[in-house]
Amino acid sequence: MPERVEPLVLGSWPTPLEPAPRLSVKLGLLPSDLWIKRDDLTGLGGGGNKVRKLQYTCAVALAKGATTLITCGAAQSNNARLTAAAGAHLGLDVVLVLAGGPHGPTTGNLALDELFGATVVWAGDADDIEMDVRAKEISGELRHRGVVAEVLPYGGSSVEGARGYADCGRELVVQAPDLEHLVVAVGSGGTMAGLIHVLGATKVLGVHTGAVADPLGRIQGLLDGLADRARSEDHAQIRLDLEQVGDGYSHLTPRVGEALRLAARTEGIVLDPIYTGRALAGLQTAVAQGEVRPGQRTVLLHSGGLPGLFGHPDFGSVARSR
Repeated sequence: MPERVEPLVLGSWPTPLEPAPRLSVKLGLLPSDLWIKRDDLTGLGGGGNKVRKLQYTCAVALAKGATTLITCGAAQSNNARLTAAAGAHLGLDVVLVLAGGPHGPTTGNLALDELFGATVVWAGDADDIEMDVRAKEISGELRHRGVVAEVLPYGGSSVEGARGYADCGRELVVQAPDLEHLVVAVGSGGTMAGLIHVLGATKVLGVHTGAVADPLGRIQGLLDGLADRARSEDHAQIRLDLEQVGDGYSHLTPRVGEALRLAARTEGIVLDPIYTGRALAGLQTAVAQGEVRPGQRTVLLHSGGLPGLFGHPDFGSVARSR
């Protein structure tokens, strides 16, 4: 296998960069300040940021001769849904190791996992490290049966996966050469790391979602893997908002509920309660604290996640609230 494989093409590129003047004014910025990078419109499997990562991680899996993909995540994992879609598109079997159990309704991303034909293995009350161990155990079991299985990383966030967001950074260099702030939700860290690799740490504001225990450490490790040399200056300047997690990854905070309604009622754009809702809540906080100021070109990365909204127990109350 070559040291570096060429990525697959699984989506539609470049994704649009759209103005959001009404939302911009509501946030306290000028009408021309805020733009939305529409990575919810990547195409495959309902769209979302994981498609960029899968173009690289699936290319590696195919180069190794894999016939089965295995990955892990939360029950409403966007990465799991899009891995299932990528597997269907490429003619590969997919096994998803998901936290929790088969107790609730099959809604949102979980319903799409099944529609795409993936096999779901429930991991109970497991964190990302424990689920990764279980995924590797399943890979070993399949290998004993003669199946070539590739374990894709939690959230798609390996050095190879992060290269997908270096591609996004290069798109933004062309689309918004005057960019001063790019706001992005941080799950497993690969999206932010890829963007920093191209745009630099000072332009990227990450908003922690509670998906992993040490988001900063993950981002730093991925940056080291992407760089030709250590980039300690980027590490020291990483911008990370840790205040939007609330009671935990799967819980909807009042501030995120407000952000979901604000985007929907000013721009007709639907965000999700785990990732993009938190990203917008983080942007609101940054404007209120003067970290993002009027007159500065600001981009909110819409990383997708719409199916997860329909699987969230608080969706109805958020939609009805005035």
